[in-house]
Amino acid sequence: MLFNSLIFLVFLPVVFSVYWCLPAKHRNLFLLIASYYFYFSYNPWFLLLLIGTSAFDFYLAKAISKTEKEAKRKALLFISIVSNIGVLVIFKYFIFFYNTSLTLFTDHPSFLTNIIIPAGLSFYTFQSISYTIDIYRRKYKADDTLKDFLLYVSFFPHMVAGPIVRHHTLMPQLKTTHFLKDVEWGPATKLIIWGFFKKMVIADNIAYLVDPVFDNIPKDFNSIEFMCMGILFLIQLYADFSGYSDIATGVAKLFKINLSLNWNRPLLSKSVTEYWQRHHISLTSWFKEYVYISIGGNRVSVPKWAFNILIVFLLSGLWHGANFTFIIWGLLNGIFYLLEHIPIKKYLKIPPFLRWSYMLFFISIFFIAFRANNVTDVLFIYQHIFINVNFCNGFSHLLGLNDRLFFVMLLFLLLILFLKEIQEEYTLLKTSSLSTNILSPIFYISILCLIFCFGDFNANRFIYFQF
Repeated sequence: MLFNSLIFLVFLPVVFSVYWCLPAKHRNLFLLIASYYFYFSYNPWFLLLLIGTSAFDFYLAKAISKTEKEAKRKALLFISIVSNIGVLVIFKYFIFFYNTSLTLFTDHPSFLTNIIIPAGLSFYTFQSISYTIDIYRRKYKADDTLKDFLLYVSFFPHMVAGPIVRHHTLMPQLKTTHFLKDVEWGPATKLIIWGFFKKMVIADNIAYLVDPVFDNIPKDFNSIEFMCMGILFLIQLYADFSGYSDIATGVAKLFKINLSLNWNRPLLSKSVTEYWQRHHISLTSWFKEYVYISIGGNRVSVPKWAFNILIVFLLSGLWHGANFTFIIWGLLNGIFYLLEHIPIKKYLKIPPFLRWSYMLFFISIFFIAFRANNVTDVLFIYQHIFINVNFCNGFSHLLGLNDRLFFVMLLFLLLILFLKEIQEEYTLLKTSSLSTNILSPIFYISILCLIFCFGDFNANRFIYFQF
């Protein structure tokens, strides 16, 4: 079930109405059943996997919390981590490692094809792992009920594509009695409308340009056209994923649940480092706490610190998928992250616009590797951007992908996206009764109209559902 599908427009009002009509003591159980039905709609069999892995971690955490023997605690934590990573390996990485091994050791390999990956596997697996690690670190006791823990893992707004919510931010809210009168209707509605605008109007329209190019790399594209494709995909990915997060956060607010911030206008960053402080925040913070700090963080020698940074970015790339393109993407980001920490940078006075342009150029170049289907395509595009530099014919091939009116419409819609981002970043329009009571409602009503005028209603999947 997708947020942008017709069935969700029926599912959400029904779940909302029943939830608030039920006595408080039964609401979490109902929300758990609704969340499982939401996941069941993707693939019934994978629901059993979700329930099984969640319940297994719950009882392991209970066992960790009850014992004081350090050896036993470590053994139980090891079982939890290995079981969760094992599930990831089986469904996401086995075929990749198997086929890679064949190319190294066999002259006539017989490759395996891809298998179906359970929706949201990487998200709910990481969330479950963080729970057992936190219990092991004695951050809190495992005194939750099985029902509440299963809901913590599977709460339907964030289960499939995040944000990866931590126990201390979500569980207390699940255990608190809420009242319908306290629902924040305004913020919830605005987030949902803006999220649908990002996904259905911005991301899905850009897909009409980006997808054909990356799925069948055109040989006649010049350097500037390939760079434009990288920038367009970067915007598409941001609008698609942050749009999902906005909708998820808005829907959660309807149940008086506040999810953690996952995006903080990363396209306005002025360095690669800053970009990663604003992009997919819940995943970045997860890797920082459970990987980076665990292997020493910055409390080590400079070479070891640099190694730790590269390991984190490499694992982040692999988290996104079993493909060498994601490894390239992760390593490129890691290398530039390290380069930006060379002390000489503090002596350089670079205007903000140039720093923003630098960020936009290199981040979009990196995301070409993220989007490309294989390494051959990545190298071909990079060769045309950096080696066989060619600006002949301008944008003629790019403009040939669609009619001119489409490009005018897209530029207008992108202008709306960035004007809102800039307003939120710099507060150019000061808060007042005029902006709150008149301008804001007019803006969101206009956005709703734009969704119906230019939105793609084909219920396209969100990009991060594949991860």
